[in-house]
Amino acid sequence: MPIVAAHAQLERRERIFRIALISTQDNVCPLPRPMGRGWRAAPGSRYLQGSQRGRPGRISKYGTVNDADGRPGMYGGYALDLDGTVYLGEHLLPGAAETIAGLRGAGSRVVFLTNNPLLSCDAYAARLTRLGIPTAPGEVVNSSGVMVAYLRSRFPGRRLFVIGERSLREELLAAGFFLAEGAHAVDVVVAAFDRGFDYRKLQIAFDAIRAGAHFVATNRDPYCPVPGGGRPDCAAIIAAIEASTGARVEEVVGKPSAVMARAVLDRLGLPPDRVIMVGDRVETDIAMGVRAGMHTALVLTGASRRSDLVGVPEQPEFVLDDLRGLLPREAAEGRTR
Repeated sequence: MPIVAAHAQLERRERIFRIALISTQDNVCPLPRPMGRGWRAAPGSRYLQGSQRGRPGRISKYGTVNDADGRPGMYGGYALDLDGTVYLGEHLLPGAAETIAGLRGAGSRVVFLTNNPLLSCDAYAARLTRLGIPTAPGEVVNSSGVMVAYLRSRFPGRRLFVIGERSLREELLAAGFFLAEGAHAVDVVVAAFDRGFDYRKLQIAFDAIRAGAHFVATNRDPYCPVPGGGRPDCAAIIAAIEASTGARVEEVVGKPSAVMARAVLDRLGLPPDRVIMVGDRVETDIAMGVRAGMHTALVLTGASRRSDLVGVPEQPEFVLDDLRGLLPREAAEGRTR
């Protein structure tokens, strides 16, 4: 490269990083978009459209800076998936506690979200705290809580048949819904992750939907990652009901739905351009982030692999080995000394 051109490029980069250091009282900075080899976006995706979305190397109102090795920079808000991202089973994944402490210490807001309805937000917060990540219930968004809010808004006080486990049923009862044990007069069939799903439940759902009941579900995950493999998840239950009834599920409130995205952004209290969605599934975590206008990072500690990105229209901006890649290198190295 000619000396003059190289000098001009260095000056340009210095100007960009000076901008990144500017802060304002409302914490909205005119920061550049992520650049370098860590920046990924599919041609024609929403990341390449709109005056505020920016392009590689251009200034974007709510963007951020990544350092030279492709790590993201710092964001105002972090939406972190749980299973396969923060922990697997009863064990934290590498660097999870230290990374989350570093993000919080830098002043960023952190919300945990999960499609798994087996526990309440209180129980998820207690699990994270027990594992070494102090968490309040208000910092957790789960599919069962989002389902309760959705049903309150769309079907208040209706009679439900619930394919789901104890936690979801208790939340719906506490919200004032009547839970039927048969198909008679059911207004809504609710499908969720249920390890006790059997032919009896399928028959009741079949009869209720054929009689006119609405059909909604918590999530479309094909399986839930667990140590040593996975457990069939709600997608299998949805498929059984759809195949037998010929009906299609009307709303799935978990990731990647707009219902879940709105709940996460409301909890963080930030616009999507200042939030990064971090998860281990391309088809749920990354898809939701892209559709909602958030930044995205895929971690390779759970369901998806690099090979799963081939041909996928909704690409992550960053692909990281684990959560430690979220911190700028200097901060990450400082926390491991």
